[in-house]
Amino acid sequence: MRPGKGFDRNLTALGLRTVRLAAAAALLVPVAALPSPRALAAPEILEIESDKGVRAWLVNEPSIPVISVQIAFRGGSVTDPARKEGLANMVAGLLDEGAGDLDSAAFQERLQELAIGFSARANKDTFRLSIRTLAEHRDEAFRMLGMALSTPRYDPRPVERIRQQLRVVLARDAEDPDRIASRTWFARVFPDHPYGRPNRGTLESITAITRDDLAAFSRNRFARDNAVIGVVGDVTPKELQRLLDIGFGDLAETARPVEVTETMPSAEGSVTVIRKPIPQSVVMFGLPGLKRDDPDYYAAYIMNYVLGGGGFASRLYQEVREKRGLAYSVYTYLYPYDHSAVYLGGVATVNERVGDSLDIIKAQIADVAENGITADELERAKTFLNGSFPLQLDSNVKIARTLVGIQLDNLGKDYIRRRPELINAVTLEDIQRIAERLLGRVDLTIVVVGDPAGVRNDG
Repeated sequence: MRPGKGFDRNLTALGLRTVRLAAAAALLVPVAALPSPRALAAPEILEIESDKGVRAWLVNEPSIPVISVQIAFRGGSVTDPARKEGLANMVAGLLDEGAGDLDSAAFQERLQELAIGFSARANKDTFRLSIRTLAEHRDEAFRMLGMALSTPRYDPRPVERIRQQLRVVLARDAEDPDRIASRTWFARVFPDHPYGRPNRGTLESITAITRDDLAAFSRNRFARDNAVIGVVGDVTPKELQRLLDIGFGDLAETARPVEVTETMPSAEGSVTVIRKPIPQSVVMFGLPGLKRDDPDYYAAYIMNYVLGGGGFASRLYQEVREKRGLAYSVYTYLYPYDHSAVYLGGVATVNERVGDSLDIIKAQIADVAENGITADELERAKTFLNGSFPLQLDSNVKIARTLVGIQLDNLGKDYIRRRPELINAVTLEDIQRIAERLLGRVDLTIVVVGDPAGVRNDG
């Protein structure tokens, strides 16, 4: 799961899943891994610029004839107009439904014929595309990408078919406790902001979206200056320059600016209970977070691993599940947006023990806020976070995704090499400072979906 734009975000949540309506053709070929641990940790990144000014980062890996392309356009669902929420998500479902002189059936048949993987999804801050192709079909893959971006058809029949699919998804979401909790939490902490709107929209907003709205999104967001591109595979820098102009050369030079106000969730806290006759309650809790460029980000990243982001190793998992058996899973994670930041967590437990679970979670948060973590916890966290990072670089797709994340977060081309130093530089004093800042002066905003005993709305 990858909601969001960058990486290093410990995204282990259950409640922010992304549905991709664009079908990806399967590539029945092995994925290229880089040849050595050293190369795995720091692949050579080349900065490419085409004749038309399209920029991309490239890792040339010729050992297997596959090319993976990851693309992010800045401005996702935050750009959806009021009362037309779900527009970006609908565009994602329609990009492989016909473009240029190819209608929906012809476009998808061509993708399948050449085994070109093509998928799209809309996040809050970015619109993402993923392309995978055999190297021998590279020109056609980029040509079809270019058509989808510059001349999407949005024919009536595919539009209505995707609209109906979205209605089915929304009807299912309306009964899904995880979705209800997530939607309610964001609406509660961002009541007058695009981050509080549902990415997938509502039945009413999906119905209101027109072909003109779809075309306007493509026109406003898909531009050469707005594309962040990572490419990995069997392609040389010179070849990629040519391919970039095939795929992006017909787009407008500049995108419409994204105008979103900066905001942070309230630190006052609240409890919202949505009664639902189910045996187990789903709980989502959270606080204001911190942005990706915050100087204390890596201290917070390590602190979160120890508190709730480290799976079996986290304090919350040990206290809530292992010692007391109150829940199957409990987790926390940092999520910085472009214009805000949240620190979220979740737990699911039987209705009778929701109050107990929340008391333990609050106690652990308070303990870390007051006392920080131990030297042993710090060293074990550093060992894991540095040791596991190469797994984010063990395939062409993952490397391409990482290249995009580094660019979006403005981390620098040498980030992969520097990352262990940034992790290792964090001290116990750094952890104590960010723990007090992040956890010590705010109350949790809590949403419970179920029939929890002894837990009620606080207002």
